[in-house]
Amino acid sequence: MKKTIEVVSERNHIYRQRVELDGFDDLFVDVPEAYGGEGTAPDPHDYFDLSLGACKAITAQMYARRKEWPLTGVSVKINRDDSQERHGTYRLDVAMTFHGIEDPEQRVRLEEISHKCPIHRLMTSSTVEVSTRTVDINAKA
Repeated sequence: MKKTIEVVSERNHIYRQRVELDGFDDLFVDVPEAYGGEGTAPDPHDYFDLSLGACKAITAQMYARRKEWPLTGVSVKINRDDSQERHGTYRLDVAMTFHGIEDPEQRVRLEEISHKCPIHRLMTSSTVEVSTRTVDINAKA
């Protein structure tokens, strides 16, 4: 599935970006004040991290629904340790709470299933290829 996301610098803002994604209100990305931004929106790392948490929660919910387990909700807390990112290690500690699930075996299974979410797999076992090119705004299509 191909999807286009457009990121456009906001006028009169230092680093704030507006993200256009078909069918959704605009999302915003900024840089924390400590790095010269205005801190008016989540930074790119926040979106990276929250993608993992949201995907794990959704995957667990889908599995529980299919199994007809009494899951009423999922809470995910992600703690980031980016202190070694420049050396190639970016750590995310994910704590999940499965509301409505009393059976310890079901909780263990939901955690196992959360490791199979597409974003977890993408982050831990995929090769991601990024190609970047400059487009001349004056060139005719």
